[in-house]
Amino acid sequence: MSMETNTVTAPRTDLPAAGARLGVTGAELGRPGAVVLHGVDLEAAPGEILTVVGPSGCGKSTLLRTLAGLLPALTGQVAQDGRTVTGPGADRALVFQEDALLPWRTARANVELPLAIRGLDRAERRQRAGQWLDRVGLAGLERQLPHRLSGGQRQRVQLARALAGQPRAVLMDEPFGALDAQTRAGMQQLLVEVLQGTGATVVFVTHDVDEALFLGDRVALLGAGRLAGIRTVPRPRDRGARDDPATVALRHDILESLSPRTS
Repeated sequence: MSMETNTVTAPRTDLPAAGARLGVTGAELGRPGAVVLHGVDLEAAPGEILTVVGPSGCGKSTLLRTLAGLLPALTGQVAQDGRTVTGPGADRALVFQEDALLPWRTARANVELPLAIRGLDRAERRQRAGQWLDRVGLAGLERQLPHRLSGGQRQRVQLARALAGQPRAVLMDEPFGALDAQTRAGMQQLLVEVLQGTGATVVFVTHDVDEALFLGDRVALLGAGRLAGIRTVPRPRDRGARDDPATVALRHDILESLSPRTS
């Protein structure tokens, strides 16, 4: 049975304004001759963490790449703050499951790279990289090469690299999917903590419903080639809320909504 009280169509309005407003309107997404998602209408509000959940192959990554400007919509509109997205932008950072760190650059040098591309002077980018590495718990490891770091530490470097450029939106494609359960839980908590005060809008793709519920202000459900619904997550955010009756009921509702329908 669907929980209509948790189904919403409007984004939250009580969030910081520094982030970007991302929207997809009346869109078909995919590649010519291979439509993955039909009739998508979705908006992420400034400062919101919007999680996107669904089974493998449902179009989660396609949606994310479209918002990033890497994949044009086949029909409809993709916009940031009301302006059509025509390609990648420096104010939209991407974080992938694979950390994509350059193996010959130290942790600090990896974080500095996008700052150097933007033309920041060496002293400023070194200071900013150091601050973000400290903020993600890697103080003292600035000079380590990626192969000397654990998977969780490499993802921390990737997170620091993404946020050091002060993006208005962060688009995350199952970034913790390859981590063990304990490290994954730690990264989820870290993400929430380091985002505080940034105001950045986050669109976070995952196939894990519990991860979507812990991180998201709202959860977008993808299935059967369409946006199957949007749910608002009860707050305050608390790891212990997993067993709260409202969260349990919402988890059940999401799982039921994502289950294949049989005739």
